[in-house]
This record gives sequence, C-alpha cells and structure tokens, in this order.
Amino acid sequence: MGKTTFLINFAEYLGAKTIEFEFAFPDGTKFKKKYPCKSAISDLVDENSHKTLALQGATLEIPVGKGKKKIQVIDTTGLIDGIHEDPKVRRSISQTIYEVLNSQMIIHIIDGSAVTKEDLPSSPSEVDFQISQIARLKKGYVILVNKMDLPGAEEGLKIIEEKFHGNVIIPVCAINKKGFKEVKTFVAYNL
Repeated sequence: MGKTTFLINFAEYLGAKTIEFEFAFPDGTKFKKKYPCKSAISDLVDENSHKTLALQGATLEIPVGKGKKKIQVIDTTGLIDGIHEDPKVRRSISQTIYEVLNSQMIIHIIDGSAVTKEDLPSSPSEVDFQISQIARLKKGYVILVNKMDLPGAEEGLKIIEEKFHGNVIIPVCAINKKGFKEVKTFVAYNL
C-alpha cells in the first residue's frame, strides 16, 4: 500500500540524506542498517504485499516552531481482513496490531486507487474501520489516501471521505511527495 515508500520519501522531504532503520522482527531479532534515501526504496520496497515483515523504525527530525523535534516513525506490516495463511505474516501482523495499540500517533495509509476496484479485496476494508475506531481515541490520528496519481484515486478519496467522515484525511502520493507539506504540518501540530 506504500507505507515504506511513504516513510522513506517523507524522511527525504524533511531533509534526510540517509535513514538508519532499526528492524525488530517478531522472533525478537533486532538489527540496524543505514541506507541512503535513494537506495532505501530499491532495497526495502517491491510490488508484493507483505514485503515488510518487521517493525522498521526510523528517527526523523521534523520542524516545530523555530526548532526541530526528533520523532520515531515505525513502518509496519500491512493489515488484512481475515487470517493470512503464512505464519510469518501472521506474526508480523500481530506485531503491527500491538504497535497500533501502543503508539501515540497513527498515520493510517489507504490506497485511494484500490477503493473502487472490484477485483481487489475490499478497500477500505473492515480492518481499516477497526483501526480508525481504535486510533481516533489517540491525540494524533490521520488517514493518508495514497496513490492519488493513479486512475480512480479521486473517486476513492471521495468514498473514504464519506466513510471516514470526521477524521483528518490527507490525499498524498508517496512516490511524488505530494501532500507531504500537509502531513508535516499535521505531525508537528500533534507532537
């Protein structure tokens, strides 16, 4: 859905040249690796769902007032309706749910171009609605409607605005860094 692409490009938008990720796998394995922003996408992103099977934390500096604040941003495994057949993915999804429940701020990314496609699993899905119910209790919750550069995304945005009425919704394109100024403002305001 573009979560990792968003994180990497948002870090670059904020001025980072490199990103040090701390990977935390469900089995307890942890390690750090530093990537130049340009090569992070080729190493960490592909078209297959559930490429991300670990929490991928990165510390970013965000402008707040006349200074900057460091924030920890955690990229997670995507959630799905139902139970995934792969035990590794199930463990990663469990890890994601734990993180959602314990995070101060949630940036919920939904693929706007997939909302109207009938050949895909329903989007927004039941799990999207459940996340919004949990997350709206937190100080900072925003829905990013991603892939606004693709056909059908405008219609998808309208559907999401209707179904998630009352939530902060920002249309973005993670690849082209569109909407990032609004995301930066939201994050800075909710720190």
